Amino acid sequence: MADEWIDVLDQKGNPTHKKILKSEAHKLGVFHQSVHLWLYTSTGNLLLQKRAPAKDTYPGLWDVSVAGHISYQEAPMKAALRESREELGIMLQESNLSFIGTFKSMMSPSDNIIDNEFHRIYISEFLGKISELQLQKEEVSQVKLIPIKTLYAHVMSEHISKEYVPHGTTYYNFILKEITNKLK
Repeated sequence: MADEWIDVLDQKGNPTHKKILKSEAHKLGVFHQSVHLWLYTSTGNLLLQKRAPAKDTYPGLWDVSVAGHISYQEAPMKAALRESREELGIMLQESNLSFIGTFKSMMSPSDNIIDNEFHRIYISEFLGKISELQLQKEEVSQVKLIPIKTLYAHVMSEHISKEYVPHGTTYYNFILKEITNKLK
């Protein structure tokens, strides 16, 4: 993927009104923002994506349904809609998405990447079929539906660093609680 301009944030997640190339932000550990969109079904399943093998962070691991960096001066909601189109070929509207919160993440997936992000997190019901998704091969190698309880069991065990992007138990607890509450 081509490098892109992104907003620089301070350590509390506030805009600094400066921009930086994504590659530089990852090299220097500069805080920036990303969007996470979790898609769920009415029957209690989550749509997960497997990160493409060529990704520079966490290649081949299962992750959130849709994720991506928020471009410079782009609204988080617009980024969520754009990324869902790009990665999965899903055309969503703003009314389909529910914003559930912001999560501060400080990770160093490799020696040359310091990924300090504020994830702007949305959830939405998935009404389509996996077979109809159009995967962006540079980003996503495959998708699957998994029961919420199964994902919970996996990420709360030793599987977290082996099969899934290690967002941490606090992150996963928050996401799964919000989606479970939405299903009630």
